[in-house]
Amino acid sequence: MQRPSLAPLRIDPFLLWLIATVAGASLLPVRGSAATLVDILADCAIALLFFLHGAKLSRDAIRQGAGNWRLHLLVFASTYILFPIVGVTLALLMRGWVDPVLASGLLYLTLLPSTVQSSIAFTAIAGGNVAAAVCSASLSNLIGIVLTPLLVALALHVDGNGGSAALHSIQSIALQLLLPFVAGHLLRPLIGGFIDRNKGILAPVDRGSILLVVYSAFSAAVVGGIWTQVGISDLLILLALSSLILTIVMSANIGVARLFRLPREDAIVLLFCGSKKSLVSGVPMAGALFPAAQVGPLILPLMIFHQLQLFLCAALAMRFRRQQENSPPLTALPRTEAEISSAAATIGLPIDPACMPGIVANMALLDRHAGIMLASGGKGAA
Repeated sequence: MQRPSLAPLRIDPFLLWLIATVAGASLLPVRGSAATLVDILADCAIALLFFLHGAKLSRDAIRQGAGNWRLHLLVFASTYILFPIVGVTLALLMRGWVDPVLASGLLYLTLLPSTVQSSIAFTAIAGGNVAAAVCSASLSNLIGIVLTPLLVALALHVDGNGGSAALHSIQSIALQLLLPFVAGHLLRPLIGGFIDRNKGILAPVDRGSILLVVYSAFSAAVVGGIWTQVGISDLLILLALSSLILTIVMSANIGVARLFRLPREDAIVLLFCGSKKSLVSGVPMAGALFPAAQVGPLILPLMIFHQLQLFLCAALAMRFRRQQENSPPLTALPRTEAEISSAAATIGLPIDPACMPGIVANMALLDRHAGIMLASGGKGAA
């Protein structure tokens, strides 16, 4: 049997667009009234993006995945407990070794919600529980609108006004992200069919809005002198630390999936939804939470982490897909008397009627043990 060839991993074109946008902002930063106009356009694009995300989310998918509360709690714990613990620990260990603003950006990315589109896409490619991924990723983003500003205020002490400033940030983020999302979802009965038939419109809006926000943020950062503060060595340190964070979280999620004996489909959801951080949510949130001059360097670690997670998760998703395609199909065990009698007749094995109750009980026990082995073994934890 010929082994399938491994397709080479390609660089995500969006990474090249991001680099080009940062370079463009560095060479031609927008200033004055033009900067105000770019900010307004970026806010409108982000609002449109979340409106489309809301319209795309079907209630059937919500109902299908909403009942898996154990999985959703594990994803929540990974996103909002494990990630922040890793981020705070690294921030303390790297104090004095990394530029304080970049260190704050590294900690900031660990406080963000998970991605939506890529988490669902990679879960689908890997053969995971797509309905649960839709619920976990969407719930993570909705909770993050409130929870992330509170975590930022607690971990980064971004202001001296206590809860009032955090509340103002939550209101600002809710108006920009949550309100369009809810409006889009409420209008799904009217526009959902069009959105489902034209899913491709999300990609340019998604990436275009992020590029606009990145251009605006880095323009302000360039005017503030970011490239006199950040060098190649800083970028390499950020890459190394981002890789370390992703490795720790993914390894922990694999261990948790095995500990809780999650089915393969749910383990894939935990791995992908629980290990990502959203650039789509993180960039506009940074604009609402931090001074404009600091947003550029603060989102630099997030941009690096975002591309790293996409690259690694794409490779893992394709690996899981190949494993699933190459696995022999499982034959269901006969469990009822009729199924057992039919299977025995097929192989010419006579069964004494007096023995049938014992055989039925033994087959049920074997079936249960097989399910436990599959949940805890190689197929049970992705």
